[in-house]
Amino acid sequence: MVENKELYKFFAQGEKFFQPGISIDSVIFGFHNNQLKVLLTKLKYVNLWSVAGGFVYKDEHIDDAATRILRERTGLSNIFLKQFYIFGDPRRSDRKFHVNRMRHVGWDADRNYWLLKRFITIGYYALVNFTNVVPTRDYMSDLCDWYDIHDLPPLIMDHGDILGRALETLRTQLKYQPIGYNLLPQKFTMPELQKLYETILDKKLDRRNFQRKMLGYDILNRLEQRRKGGAHKAPYLYSFNLKKYHRALREGLAGGW
Repeated sequence: MVENKELYKFFAQGEKFFQPGISIDSVIFGFHNNQLKVLLTKLKYVNLWSVAGGFVYKDEHIDDAATRILRERTGLSNIFLKQFYIFGDPRRSDRKFHVNRMRHVGWDADRNYWLLKRFITIGYYALVNFTNVVPTRDYMSDLCDWYDIHDLPPLIMDHGDILGRALETLRTQLKYQPIGYNLLPQKFTMPELQKLYETILDKKLDRRNFQRKMLGYDILNRLEQRRKGGAHKAPYLYSFNLKKYHRALREGLAGGW
C-alpha cells in the first residue's frame, strides 16, 4: 500500500508536467514581536526544513511559478516578491536525500530519473505582513511554520545559503529602497519602524538620525492619532504614502544605513 499517494504520484508523473533541472526557492520574511521571521516547511520523512520551494510547469513563466508557490504557502497574492540570485552549484542537489524520500513511498528510480539530475534553483524573497499569512503545508511536507532568523532548525541541502543570501540582499535594499509597507501594520509608530530596520540590519540606529532620514524621504504620512497604552509619552502613528513609496521603490532613495 502506498503511504502517500500524492507524493507517489509526484515522483511517478512529475516529469510530464514540470520543467526538469529548474526549481524555485522563495525566502518569505515576516516581522512579528520585534523579530524578523522566515516561513519554513518541514519535509516528510526527514528531520529537515526548507524555504518555500517548488517546481516550474513546462508552460509557466518563472515569475508566475514563484507567485503561485508563494500563494500556496501563505494564502496571499499581490505582495512584494523579488528575484535575487540563481544557485547553480552542481553539487547542490543531494541525490541520496531524494532517493531516501522516494523509498518511503515505494518509488524506485533509476539514475536517469529527472529529480536525481542536476537542478539549478532561482531564488526569490518576499516581504509579507505576518498577521495576514495562513501558513499552509503541501503534500511534500508535514509542517509549515515561522522561525526567528536567529533560531533556525536544520535546513536541507544549500537552503541555509539561500536564506543567508536573501537576508544579505534585503539588507542591501535598505541602502536604496524603502522597507516596511509589506512588513508592518497599516499604522505604526516611528520607534516601531526603527525597530524593524534595526532587526533587519542587526544593529542599533541613532533615534534622531533615523527619524530625520525617514522623514526626509517624504514617504510617510504622520497621523493625528497617537499610540496609547505605553509608559512614556504616546508617539504619533504614521502610515506610508503609497504613491511616494512605490515611486521610491522604482527610483531609489538617497543614502544608506
